[in-house]
Amino acid sequence: MADGPLIVQSDKTLLLEVDHPQAEAARRAIAPFAELERAPEHVHTYRVTPLGLWNARAAGHDAEQVVDALLTHSRYAVPQALLVDIADTMARYGRLTLEKHPTHGLVLHTTDRPVLEEVLRHKRIQPMVGERVDADTVLVHPSERGHLKQQLLKIGWPAEDLAGYVDGEAHPIALVEDGWTMRPYQRHAVDGFWHGGSGVVVLPCGAGKTIVGAGAMAAASATTLILVTNTVAARQWRDELLRRTTLTENEIGEYSGSRKEIRPVTIATYQVLSVRRKGVYPHLELLDARDWGLVVYDEVHLLPAPVFRMTADLQARRRLGLTATLVREDGRESDVFSLIGPKRFDAPWKDIEAQGYIAPADCVEVRVTLPEGERMAYAVAEPEERYRLASCTPSKDRVVERLVARHTGEPTLVIGQYLDQLDTLAGRLDAPLITGETTVKERQRLFDAFRAGEIPLLVVSKVANFSIDLPEASVAIQVSGTFGSRQEEAQRLGRLLRPKGDGRTAHFYTVVSRDTVDADFAAHRQRFLAEQGYAYRIVDADDL
Repeated sequence: MADGPLIVQSDKTLLLEVDHPQAEAARRAIAPFAELERAPEHVHTYRVTPLGLWNARAAGHDAEQVVDALLTHSRYAVPQALLVDIADTMARYGRLTLEKHPTHGLVLHTTDRPVLEEVLRHKRIQPMVGERVDADTVLVHPSERGHLKQQLLKIGWPAEDLAGYVDGEAHPIALVEDGWTMRPYQRHAVDGFWHGGSGVVVLPCGAGKTIVGAGAMAAASATTLILVTNTVAARQWRDELLRRTTLTENEIGEYSGSRKEIRPVTIATYQVLSVRRKGVYPHLELLDARDWGLVVYDEVHLLPAPVFRMTADLQARRRLGLTATLVREDGRESDVFSLIGPKRFDAPWKDIEAQGYIAPADCVEVRVTLPEGERMAYAVAEPEERYRLASCTPSKDRVVERLVARHTGEPTLVIGQYLDQLDTLAGRLDAPLITGETTVKERQRLFDAFRAGEIPLLVVSKVANFSIDLPEASVAIQVSGTFGSRQEEAQRLGRLLRPKGDGRTAHFYTVVSRDTVDADFAAHRQRFLAEQGYAYRIVDADDL
């Protein structure tokens, strides 16, 4: 205790001294339950939240382990009140359970009668529950299973769902491991999910989340609905499943804007499910079209609100969420927890890098100074215009040209948010541009040419944030982004992390305008990666 890297404070913040020799061990120890809030150079601030503690509890960590992690790594005495609070918070999870009763069907049961009395007095809870079965048990209508879990979480009594799952329609699926095997962490992830029955697996981009999905499908051997972010991702899932499993082309259907196939394994896009016409969702019947045994949510951190609402009704199905970042900028992590399920497996990025499964990365923030005229224009601009002005400065174009020249011959992506900026850059760099308007066919042609090494440089909009498999990309230059989105930053770095054939390091540059809102957003965006142990070097554009 005398000289640990952590300072534990009574307001539930943890300060981690980054340069301390044991900092990495401490970061690993607190990762299951603490969230990073701020990550300046020397001291990172983490916060312990109830949701973080319940996630840890669901993943199999108990209060003793959490307390032990804090006591082991703390420099000073840990406030007693905090330790008691952690133990109390974690003890809240599981006092209420949802179970299947042999005669009454779905019930809410408690091991602590006053808790049940307390929640039943809550006006939001009352309409969701039925008659009392006995002093410790109350009936729940099956359609309220998801909504009840949401509400119980909001009032601070998260219920553990032990009511089990329907098997769904059986459909044989097996992995075909010819020339490859599942990596140890992928196997752990499948086991962790299967043991819990539903929940979220968090793995870095490039670490083979699709394989975990395929492993879960093989374990279920049942009809599966896979929900993905866009059509390109749907095609990639399809190709990967054909390559890794016994499934044939006729068994996999695509349900998107262009095709409406319902097969034993159906891959649908979130957009199609979220389409609303005259106040109704016409494609929701997809959810009832088959007796699904498993629903897989790819990039679960992006779930749109309508899909949350549908998921609330799918509680009897096994649900697997896959993501690289369980952070949401709208703060709906608690809905992911209650409706998809708790975090079942989380592998720190650096651990997987150390095992050689993802490439090491060098992250650099390049700061450009706006010329006098642009600074004046920025100073007098309306607040909503400022980010665009700071992001799209022509000064960035010159920096990007220099960075591209520095990495000549290496597969490079230039990524941004604003189409006119990307248009200009594509012209200056003489590189193809991929945006939302590029047809799926053309996108696939360009991505294939990039993979084959025929095109060394692509300029891409945010369509490349998600589920795009570009294994050889080794340099990314980010010129603008979706305000301060942490998950986007993680996704973009993730494009580079597939291990390279020659073992080289990936380079991730983010070009930022100094003294503007662009720099503030950049600091926010970097938080998640700092949590994973990636440090950004800051260089001045003039020093390149």
